[in-house]
Amino acid sequence: MKQTIQISSSKNIFLFTASLVMIFLVSSCTTRKSAFLTSTVVPAAQGNVKIKKDGNNNYAIKIDLVNLAGPDKLQPAKKTYVVWIETAGNGIKNIGQIKTSSSFLSKKLKASFQTVSSFNPVKVYITAEDDASILYPSGVTVLSTNNF
Repeated sequence: MKQTIQISSSKNIFLFTASLVMIFLVSSCTTRKSAFLTSTVVPAAQGNVKIKKDGNNNYAIKIDLVNLAGPDKLQPAKKTYVVWIETAGNGIKNIGQIKTSSSFLSKKLKASFQTVSSFNPVKVYITAEDDASILYPSGVTVLSTNNF
């Protein structure tokens, strides 16, 4: 009788521990997703951002866009679109440039962007710039998300 209670207790502890590990793994691999707000600069542009924290405490950032006209079509014309993240406590970071393209059979302009950052993004936005290597946004904001 005493042995049965001890085995049952050990089994309960194991199941409880396994449950906690599963909850931790699921919560650490959550993906945040946000749509870009409607642009006043390029109203037809639409897209979304997915951010996923990985096992190394980095953030995988994926952006998909449609109907984003090239920066040379803007008034005034610009050379590139730059992707920025507003971080939790570390300011604004330039995480790269994004280029639009159209496929052979479609006139729909598409763009995608992927990167990994060690900074926790709380907001993502895209500006039209003359130089992709700038440290702070100076051009017009084309697309922006709400805060995550």
